[in-house]
Amino acid sequence: MPKNGKVVKRELDDEVTESVKDLLSNEDTCDDSFKKSSLIVNDGPDDKDRDVEDGSDSEEERPAWNSKLQYILAQVGFSVGLGNVWRFPYLCQKNGGGAYLVPYLILLVLIGIPLFFLELAVGQRIRRGSIGVWNYISPRLGGIGFASCVVCFFVALYYNVIIGWSLFYFSQSFQQPLPWHECPLVKNKTLTYVEPECEKSSATTYYWYRMALNISDSISESGGLNWKMTLCLLAAWTLVCLAMIKGIQSSGKVMYFSSLFPYVVLICFLVRALLLTGSIDGIRHMFTPKLEIMLEPKVWREAATQVFFALGLGFGGVIAFSSYNKRDNNCHFDAVLVSFINFFTSVLATLVVFAVLGFKANIMNAKCVALNTKKIVGLLDNKIISHDLIPRHINFSQVTPEDYLLMTKIIREVQEDNYAALNLDPCRIEDELNKAVQGTGLAFIAFTEAMTHFPASPFWSVMFFLMLINLGLGSMFGTIEGIITPIVDTFKVRKEFLTVGCCVLAFLIGLIFVQRSGNYFVAMFDDYSATLPLLIVVILENIAVAWVYGIDKFFDDLKDMLGFTPYRFYYYMWKFITPLVLLVLLATTFIQLGMTPPSYSAWKEDLAQETSLSYPTWGLAMCISLVVAAMLPVPVVFILRYFNLLDEGAGGLSTVSYKKGRIIKEEPSPEDEDNASLIHGKSPSEAPSPMPPGKSIYRRQSGAGDSDTAPNGRYGIGYLMADTADTPDTPDTPESDL
Repeated sequence: MPKNGKVVKRELDDEVTESVKDLLSNEDTCDDSFKKSSLIVNDGPDDKDRDVEDGSDSEEERPAWNSKLQYILAQVGFSVGLGNVWRFPYLCQKNGGGAYLVPYLILLVLIGIPLFFLELAVGQRIRRGSIGVWNYISPRLGGIGFASCVVCFFVALYYNVIIGWSLFYFSQSFQQPLPWHECPLVKNKTLTYVEPECEKSSATTYYWYRMALNISDSISESGGLNWKMTLCLLAAWTLVCLAMIKGIQSSGKVMYFSSLFPYVVLICFLVRALLLTGSIDGIRHMFTPKLEIMLEPKVWREAATQVFFALGLGFGGVIAFSSYNKRDNNCHFDAVLVSFINFFTSVLATLVVFAVLGFKANIMNAKCVALNTKKIVGLLDNKIISHDLIPRHINFSQVTPEDYLLMTKIIREVQEDNYAALNLDPCRIEDELNKAVQGTGLAFIAFTEAMTHFPASPFWSVMFFLMLINLGLGSMFGTIEGIITPIVDTFKVRKEFLTVGCCVLAFLIGLIFVQRSGNYFVAMFDDYSATLPLLIVVILENIAVAWVYGIDKFFDDLKDMLGFTPYRFYYYMWKFITPLVLLVLLATTFIQLGMTPPSYSAWKEDLAQETSLSYPTWGLAMCISLVVAAMLPVPVVFILRYFNLLDEGAGGLSTVSYKKGRIIKEEPSPEDEDNASLIHGKSPSEAPSPMPPGKSIYRRQSGAGDSDTAPNGRYGIGYLMADTADTPDTPDTPESDL
């Protein structure tokens, strides 16, 4: 084999079986051309390609993404979820329209991209789920990974219920007219009348609360299981289980549809909505900035919270997905790309929502004008107001909103003292557009009502709820991956059995959400199981990397992994700005929780409207328990590690990770500092990578040529490990495959 060959390759069918150690012994370590060379190792009779950078003695190999596109779609599918469709438009409507985009973008740069980049980097380098990553970086903070898993499980419990609701509406959309098009009629022996509860509210509101949820009056009234929603929840968990049972090998293929289809639907909705009467009013309302609102701290807090959850930070899904990447993947580019795709998706969804709400506002305003015009006619007939006040050009058979505003203006000027007694509504489109609707109210009430007025409304309803299902599934895949991957990496269980067991357990626990009072539990879990725990998790992640592990070492690691030094901007963000902003956000969250006692919105059947109720004592205990249960792993693991109560001899990855992480705590020698680094590749003589030698996680793509280029093109990281693995003094290294 030539010493200075520019390309060194090993064919799989070659009869020569030289080891990596032998190959390295014949190569010049200073030969740059060899660093960029490509090598395939025959690892036995199975003839599978193995990555010498990340092998193990196990028979299994860690899966890898089939393509970069599949990985990007997975990250986009996880970060782009239902919140982009119904949470972001609501916040934009509530906090000054277009002015809200300014604090959101600022905080996306200060919080979102740096933290997203951090999670991508640690997952890609250490090649573990969240448990293994934080055990490796600092054993005493190993509870961060367990906390992420607990939060993911809590979120998955209620998030899949929303997918079940969407499945129910999807199944009911194949009807003409749509079943929520108008209020049902009640017939008795003598007469027929409109359902009173529906007449007091609206057809879509009645259908949501009574026909779909059949909701009880309070959280204390269980009311038994809603069998329709129980079946839909079972279908939702079945879809998730089938898509995730093979890990990214199965879910990755589903991503092509689940991640791209929502964009097709949103674009179609935008084009259709722009052709509707009044859609421009909605878009104009969106982009009319109310700059004075930007001075309110609440706007910035809500923008920070939205950035935080929009990217899925702290769940562990981002780390899990990136752990299946090659180590030389440019995760900085991925972080910026996915962050801005997420932002532009939110803007696109907001355009669609405001266009549709503008159309709906015009319809509701026309009804208001017609109703109040009848009132004016009655006042004229009763001589309460004079006919002289009505402009001659107005035709009462067809009064436009402009004509109505003109009439009410004249009447108000003439009868200023008595105008309130006339009980005439202003009927302004702006008032309708200012009625902020969020969450399920936007998707299952406001949007469904607008679609009843669309031509071919069943088609648009089918498309809309199919889009919601796909958005929800994309986020669920990342959430479940945030549970499965860390547990498989740590405890070496079979992924198929764990996935099925997790889905079955989640379905059984999720039955509390498909009771008649289930909607109240969904709101409880949404408010208390994720917000505060995830915020604390991300703060600890930032501190673990920037202050415990060391920001300078982390920058060296990134330079070695990416091949270039990241912008100095990230140094100051990770070390100072981002932790400070997160701590301020945490403090304001505590203040808000202290100032607003826990409560929920209950639907009262007799009033046909929502009423705010306080949680009962057991409900308050449950809210507190959700927060405590999510955060409990952090102090428990810290105490166990601090007092050496956790037996380091009790096997596997966790033990090895603790040994590796402890180096950070000791007084380091120059050699120890190299061993503790996340990236070990500065020279062939430096200590080993955290991944042992052996099998590749990267399969050669069909038609990819004779060999795969080694990740990072550096034999100092990967190829040398075959040598160091045979050395008795080499420290233990964690196993690498699932």
